[in-house]
Amino acid sequence: MRLEIGQQAPEFKLVSSELKEVSLSDYTGRNLVIHFFPLAFTGTCTTQLCTMRDSFEDYQTIDADMIAVSIDSPFVLAKYKSENNYQFNLLSDFNKEVSPAYGAFYEDFIYGLKGVSKRAVFVLDSDHKIIYIEILEDANDLPSFTAIKECLIK
Repeated sequence: MRLEIGQQAPEFKLVSSELKEVSLSDYTGRNLVIHFFPLAFTGTCTTQLCTMRDSFEDYQTIDADMIAVSIDSPFVLAKYKSENNYQFNLLSDFNKEVSPAYGAFYEDFIYGLKGVSKRAVFVLDSDHKIIYIEILEDANDLPSFTAIKECLIK
C-alpha cells in the first residue's frame, strides 16, 4: 500500500532514545514532520538530522514538531542524539513495522544489509492527515527542507 496526500497517517508506537514509548497520538493537535533515515552515524543521515536540529526553532514558530525514525536500536539512537545535540525525538523502528507501513523501507540495502528505513519525509497536519510526502530512492539524496517548510506555512 502506498500512502497518498490527504490520507490519515498510520498510527505508530515506537521506543525513543530515552526508552519511552512514543506514539503518533502523542502529537494530537500538532503539525508533525516525520523524517525517516537509514542509519545513525552515517554522513548523509547526520547532515539530514543536523539540518533538522539547526532549523528546529523555525518549526516551533510555525507550530510543528519533528521526529526522526530509523531501524537503529534506541541505545544507538541515544548515543547519536547525545553526540549531535538533537532536541527532537529519535525513534527506533527496530522491529521494522513503521517504516514499511509508511512505504519508507529498503528490503535490500547496501553491503547486504536488509530491512533499512529509506530516507523519507511525511508532513502531517494537526489532524494527522498527510500534506507532504517525499520518499528518496537514493540514500545519498537529502529531502527538500524548503518544500517541507512551505507546506506548513500555507
